[in-house]
Amino acid sequence: MSKTILITGSSRGIGKETAIYLASNGFDIVLHCNKNKNSALEVQKIIEDMGQKARILQFDVSDREQTEKILLEDIEKYGIYYGVVVNAGITADNLFPIMSYDEWDKVINTNLNGFYNTLHPLILPMIQNKKGRIVALSSVSGIAGNKGQTNYSASKAGIIGAAKSLAREVAKRNITVNCVAPGVIESDMTSEIPFEAIKEAIPMRRIGSAREVASLINYLFSEDASYITGQVISVNGGMY
Repeated sequence: MSKTILITGSSRGIGKETAIYLASNGFDIVLHCNKNKNSALEVQKIIEDMGQKARILQFDVSDREQTEKILLEDIEKYGIYYGVVVNAGITADNLFPIMSYDEWDKVINTNLNGFYNTLHPLILPMIQNKKGRIVALSSVSGIAGNKGQTNYSASKAGIIGAAKSLAREVAKRNITVNCVAPGVIESDMTSEIPFEAIKEAIPMRRIGSAREVASLINYLFSEDASYITGQVISVNGGMY
């Protein structure tokens, strides 16, 4: 029987690549998008053409009531997920002295509160099911910080702390919780960063691919990774 994985923010970037990679390894996928439904439909078709099942949920992870309602309705209809990839995230970069309230709030609300909003409705059913895997996307910025990203770094560092704590709470229920912390990965989020300006910070002197992140996430969902929990694994070409 195929296992089902929810991936938030899976219409593009790392989330999209992770959905396709996991589907290619036999998982059914619950895709998620906030606004870009057409892109999610394209990912759904790719997965279904592989012979795996895929459906789309559309909601804003920063909206607690909406997120809870849609997720609970979905698992009531289809059953609890085997795993969750908490991937949805945004940036709103600015130097801290001139960072607006909105720039701070919307990043924290989407990235960090989104962790709570997504997992809180699902964790008790997973505990009752006595098995499951959770992978949360952090960032090299959440480990080392980054100029102009106080809000983003705070949200991604918070995810690390939350995931480590949750891992301890649910380990005895055969649920693993880990963080993957990408460095500079080719995506919409990094498309405007000039490589020459950052290559000195990357020992491997190249930008990573979303597939390289997806392959690690896939491993964390495999049986071989059943004793790995509470960890932060970086995919960053040797940064920091």
